[in-house]
Amino acid sequence: MWVKPEEVLLANALWVTDRANPFFVLQRRKGYGGGGLTGLLVGTLDTVLDNRTLPYRILLQTAGSEVSYTVSVASNKREINKDWEWLEQNVLQTLAAFESEDDVTEFVKCKIESLLANKEHPAEVCVTDAEVEDLTASSKKFMKRFNMPREEKLVNYYSCSYWKGSVPRQGWLYLSINHACFYSLLMGREAKVILRWTDITYYFSMLLNINETFNLMQQLANMAMKQLMFEGGFEEEKFSSPTTTKKKKKVSNLKRDLDAKSRSERFRAVFKLPAQEKLDGDEECSLWTPYNKQYVTGRLFLSQNFACFASRVPNLVMVVIPMAEILVAEKVDMSASGNLINNALMITTKGKMNFTFGLFKDRNLILEKISTFLARQHVPRRTISGSEGKTSGGGEGVSPEDFQPALISIFNKRHSEEELTPREAAKEHLWDLHFAEFGRGMCMYRTHATHELVLKGIPEKYRGEMWMVFSGAVSEMAMHPGYYADLVSQSLGKSNLATEEIERDLHRSLPEHPAFQTDLGIGALRRVLTAYAWRNPNIGYCQAMNIVTSVLLLYVSEEEAFWLLTAVCERLLPDYYNTRVVGALVDQGVFAELVKEYIPSLHQRLESLGLLSMISLSWFLTVFLSVIPFGCAVNILDCFFYDGARVIFQLSLTILENRKAKLLDCHEDGEAMLILNEYLDLVHNPDSPTQHMASPNNMYMANAAKDTDQEKVDVRNLVQESYKQFWSISNRDIDRLRLKHRLLVKIEDTVMKNIVRSVASDTLFQGKQLEELYILFKEEYLTSCYWRTSPQPVDTTDKCDLSRPYTSCTVWTLSSFAHSS
Repeated sequence: MWVKPEEVLLANALWVTDRANPFFVLQRRKGYGGGGLTGLLVGTLDTVLDNRTLPYRILLQTAGSEVSYTVSVASNKREINKDWEWLEQNVLQTLAAFESEDDVTEFVKCKIESLLANKEHPAEVCVTDAEVEDLTASSKKFMKRFNMPREEKLVNYYSCSYWKGSVPRQGWLYLSINHACFYSLLMGREAKVILRWTDITYYFSMLLNINETFNLMQQLANMAMKQLMFEGGFEEEKFSSPTTTKKKKKVSNLKRDLDAKSRSERFRAVFKLPAQEKLDGDEECSLWTPYNKQYVTGRLFLSQNFACFASRVPNLVMVVIPMAEILVAEKVDMSASGNLINNALMITTKGKMNFTFGLFKDRNLILEKISTFLARQHVPRRTISGSEGKTSGGGEGVSPEDFQPALISIFNKRHSEEELTPREAAKEHLWDLHFAEFGRGMCMYRTHATHELVLKGIPEKYRGEMWMVFSGAVSEMAMHPGYYADLVSQSLGKSNLATEEIERDLHRSLPEHPAFQTDLGIGALRRVLTAYAWRNPNIGYCQAMNIVTSVLLLYVSEEEAFWLLTAVCERLLPDYYNTRVVGALVDQGVFAELVKEYIPSLHQRLESLGLLSMISLSWFLTVFLSVIPFGCAVNILDCFFYDGARVIFQLSLTILENRKAKLLDCHEDGEAMLILNEYLDLVHNPDSPTQHMASPNNMYMANAAKDTDQEKVDVRNLVQESYKQFWSISNRDIDRLRLKHRLLVKIEDTVMKNIVRSVASDTLFQGKQLEELYILFKEEYLTSCYWRTSPQPVDTTDKCDLSRPYTSCTVWTLSSFAHSS
C-alpha cells in the first residue's frame, strides 16, 4: 500500500532487510516471521505499547543521505512484493539517469504522491481520525484475541498490569458491555483473562487513567448486576439531537452513550424526575433569588420535560420547573437600575412565578433549546385533580368517581380549625408564610428554610401535597393523564398470584386505623396495589407494599397514592420490592459498612449477634412504618420524600448510637431486639392526632412501655439528631456503596443450593455433579442473555437439541454405539 513519503532517521532499528537495490530497501520488522531473543523483545514491546506498525515496508534510501523515506507498507509479504516489483519495473531505470541524489528523492516523492492522488477511491488513503482508528483497530483485536461475537461491543481499553502471584504482567485491559478482558504478550508468552462483570475477583494496577477506568468498570458491573436481576441488557440510548447541538466526533459512540446514561441517572436522582427523563445538557449560570434579593451561582440542567437549577453550594437552593408549566421564556437585558445581570433569561410559569437566570456563556443556545422543548409539549387529555380524581381514562366496570380522596379527610375526627392543636396551627401558619415567600407547588424554591420546616414535620393539611412535590410524583402523574384509571379497568376482575397475595394482606394493612376497617379504605387499597402489579409485573406485589400504600392513601387520593408508590418502588427504593428483595439485601451490606465506619465499637458485637440483617429488613422495607408508632412514622416519611434513602440510614444509625451502651452488654440477639423495640416504642409525636395508634409490630410493647419510667423520645428531636450526627452521609455515598455491595449479595449461591436440593431425589447425579450442571446451564443462559438481539419466544422446544447437555457432559456419548438405533 503506497503511503505519503515520511522521513525515517534510523532505518535499521528493529528492522531486518530482506531485499535491496541502489535506491530502495524492503524491510521486515524483527519478531515477525522469525524467532530469536530479539524477535521476542520486539514483539513484547509492540504489545505493551499497542504498536500497530505493519510488519513490511519499502524505504527510499540513497547512498549519500542518512535520511530514508517510507514509500510503501503492507501487512503481508505478497502485497509488499507486488509494490517492490512495480518499483523495479517502472521507476528503477529512470532513477539511474539522475545525477543528483536530491533529484532522485524529489522524483520518487512526486511519483508516489501522484499515485495516491490518482487512485479511484482517494478517500481510502486519507488519514482518518486517530481516535476512531485506534478504537476500530482495538475492537478488531478484542474480538479476535478473545473470540468474541460481533454483538459484544468494546467500550474502551486501557494500559495496565495484571497481578498474578507477586509479579505484575504489563498488558491491555479491554472493557466491553459484558466482560473485562486482559491480554499480555511478554517474551513470546500470551496471557489472557476473560471475566464477566458478575465474577470480578482479579487485581489490576498501574492504570494510566485510574479514575476513568474504575468509574467505567463500576458502571458496567452495575449494569451486569441489573441484567442478572431483571434479564435486561444494555440498549444504546436514543438521544434526541436538536439542530442546536454541535456535531461531535464519532469517537467511541458506546462510551459516549454510557457517559450520557450515567449523567442522566445522576440528573434524575438529584431532582427526583421520572425514569424516562434524559439529560440534554447543562450550563453554568446564576439564579436571582427574590426571597433574599441575591444571585446564586449554580448550573441549569435541561431535559425534554424539565428545566432544573442546583446551586454550587450544596442544598442552598434548588428549582425544578416542568416545561409544561412554562408560559414564556424570553431574553432580559440589563436594566437602567442595574438590578439584572448580563445575558439574562427570564422564565415565567403558569403559576405567575418568574425565574431570572443570567451569566450564560451562550444565552441564545439555551433559549433555543427551551423553545424547542416547549414546542414538543403536547396538551394532556385532561388536567388531573388530586382531590377529584377525574381523568379521561376509565373503562367498563370502573368509574373515576369511585376513586377515593385522601382517606384522612373522611375519617379525621377534627371537624373545624378550632380543633387544631396549637403546635399544628403554628406549623400551618409557618408553611403559609413559606409558600408566600418561596412559592408553592413543583416550581417552589427549595432552600434550607424548606428543609428546616420538613424536619419539624409537615402539617396534615399540606402533607399529601408536599409528598407529591418532593418525590416528583406530581410531575409523573401530570405526564400520564388517565393512566391509573386505565390500569384499574384492565386489571378489574383479573386473578393471578399477585392478586391472591394482595387479598391475603389487605386486612393486615394498618388495621388499627378506622379507614381500613371499612370497605371504603380496603377497596382503595386493593385498586392501587392491583393497578401497580398490573403496571409492573416484574415486581407484582411484595409484602410491605400494603403497609406503605395504606399510609399513602390516608394523605393523598387513590391516583396520587399510585404514583407515590411508583416513585418509592422504582426510584427512591429501587429493587426493594420484589420476590428476592435484592435492594434490601444490598442495603443490609451498605448499612453494615456505615455502622463499621461511624460506630466501630458496636459493629463487631452486632455482627456476631446477626442483628443488622434482622433489623434492616423490617426497618427499611416499610420505612419504619411497622416498628414506630404511626403518628411518628409519617414525620420520617416527610424527610424520606424530601431527602431520599439517606434518611433511613441516618435514622437507623442514630437509633443504634442512642442504645449503644445497652447493646454492647447484650449476649443474645433476642435481648438486643428487645432493647431496640423498647426504644422504638418510646418514640412519640406530641403534634399527631393519631398518637394513640401503635405500630403493628410493636403493639405488644405498648403496655410494657407504660410500666416503665423511661423518658419519651420526640420524633422531631430524633430526626434532627440524625442529621446533626450523620450529616456527611449523602445519597451519592449510598449509591456508591450500593454499587459495591450489589456485587457481594450471594443470592445466586443460595438459589443453586435450593435447586440442587430440590432435584437431588430425582436423579442419579451427586451434589457436586449437579452443581456443575447448574453452572454449565447458567453459563449458557447468561451467554444467550448477553448476545441475543431480540427476546426469545416462550416455546422453543421444537428448536432445541435436547441431546446437547448429555454430549457435552459425558464421555460415553462419543462411543460408536451411542447413536445406533
